[in-house]
Amino acid sequence: MEKPVGIKRWRRAVSAVLAAVVVTAPPLVILLGGRGFRAPGVWIQTAMAGLRKAGSSNDPSLHHRTARHGDRLLGGLLVDGFDEESCHSRYQSAAYRRNPGRRPSPYLVSKLRRHEALQRRCGPGTAAYGNALEQLKSGRGVASPECRYIVSLPYQGLGNRILAAASAFLYALLTGRVLLIDPSDGMDGLFCEPFLGATWLLPPGFPVAGYASFTNGTAETYGNMVRNKVIGADAAETPAFAYVYLHSDASAHDKSFFWDEDHQRLLRRIQWLVMRTDNYIVPGLFLAEAFRGELDAMFPEPDAVFHHLGRYLFHPNNHVWGLVTRYHDAYLAGAAQRVGIQVRVFGAQPDSPELLEQITSCTQKHKLLPEVLATGEPMPMPPPPLAKSTKAVLVTSLKPWYHEQLKSMYWEHAAATGEVVSVHQPSHEGYQRFGIESHDRKAWAEIYLLSLADALVTTSQSTFGYVAQGLAGVRPWVMYKPAGDGATTVPPDPPCGRAASMEPCFFAAPNYNLWKEQWLDASAVVPHVQRCADFAWGGLMLVGRNE
Repeated sequence: MEKPVGIKRWRRAVSAVLAAVVVTAPPLVILLGGRGFRAPGVWIQTAMAGLRKAGSSNDPSLHHRTARHGDRLLGGLLVDGFDEESCHSRYQSAAYRRNPGRRPSPYLVSKLRRHEALQRRCGPGTAAYGNALEQLKSGRGVASPECRYIVSLPYQGLGNRILAAASAFLYALLTGRVLLIDPSDGMDGLFCEPFLGATWLLPPGFPVAGYASFTNGTAETYGNMVRNKVIGADAAETPAFAYVYLHSDASAHDKSFFWDEDHQRLLRRIQWLVMRTDNYIVPGLFLAEAFRGELDAMFPEPDAVFHHLGRYLFHPNNHVWGLVTRYHDAYLAGAAQRVGIQVRVFGAQPDSPELLEQITSCTQKHKLLPEVLATGEPMPMPPPPLAKSTKAVLVTSLKPWYHEQLKSMYWEHAAATGEVVSVHQPSHEGYQRFGIESHDRKAWAEIYLLSLADALVTTSQSTFGYVAQGLAGVRPWVMYKPAGDGATTVPPDPPCGRAASMEPCFFAAPNYNLWKEQWLDASAVVPHVQRCADFAWGGLMLVGRNE
């Protein structure tokens, strides 16, 4: 019997749709555990055309994605002309971000282009650099140097080092200095070169003996030079170099670096500066009257300073970018929403049910993650499989326990909203390992993966989280530090709060003007420099001009 024409057409339409689904759907590989498996199979979504080399710039789907999702030069922040094969992440990263980020000001873009030219003219390998090294070896300063330099000594954890390097770069931009990063703490094995046609790495053989181990007691520190009148109106001659010590235990004389405009003018005459810090000192630079006009022109949105500097400077090298893209494509790419949760624990700190409660309370209260149904509670009618909303949760922590608890919760209990929630953790190193390249590579990959999230929950006072939120261009929900004596803790109420800004906190901020002999409120000097909510007793952060 002949079927009605409408049914024939409907069947042909369904067949066409099913064929399209079969052709376009990526293959799924289901890995099932044996007798001892504790969770459902791991579903790995592979690329559309089968296996491909992660991060390859020859991948056609990546070029299509880049064309759809954004400006690979980030509004002029980056410059064209680099060899793409030497650094895949520089031009590919925009394709992985759902948030396009803030646009840099035209003045900042022009400053960056001038700085790149300075690095090429005066950096390592040039005649000017060779002349400057000879002048440094002589131990004598020169009144009007052709080129001036700042050597950055970032140290401590990776987050501290990234923030310290960004701070030194901004100071270099403000003062017309070539930036050179000391590579001894592993900074050469994580990032691509940021400057076209020039290097930012300090070559071997720097002639200042022991510079990497100077302390605040070293005679050549800026603070000691001020105290001993080595620099200043009464100084006999300009020194060959100065050591700017802005670590957390810097003295009031060291911190006068931020306040005294006259001494900033004197520092401009010193050809070589070595800066050591483990802090994000940028809010302090906004307090220096000598820099305020330039900073306002470069950053009309002061709550986006690190957002711009970080995206300009810090591009994962190809090894790290492979870690990022493989993990992203396998576990995060297909989710409707990506939520990053950064859990900072220290040393032998035990797994904390109170902290786990804080994480779940924060994420569920602010609708980042759904609540779960009790065992046996009726489930809502599930939507068709293709219509279900999915959330991928990325947990970064030195410990695996928090990830395991969250994962078990969303496996053993249905989400009250009917959403599908998957929970992932790339690594759990146990404790922080200083000076271990493999550890730093994983840390950098996880910071970058966090920065690809649509929403972030971070631990207070964590530089790891600060870097991720700045690269992401989002204000995180910050989990407050619990009250307690260390042995017992009480989960804070509320469990978290929205950060006023995506900017990092300057922990060791200046609060005493040595020359005026007075304590100062930074916000009274510069309204968009405010106290950090998560480090209120000594920290400063940049916020929007209307905050």
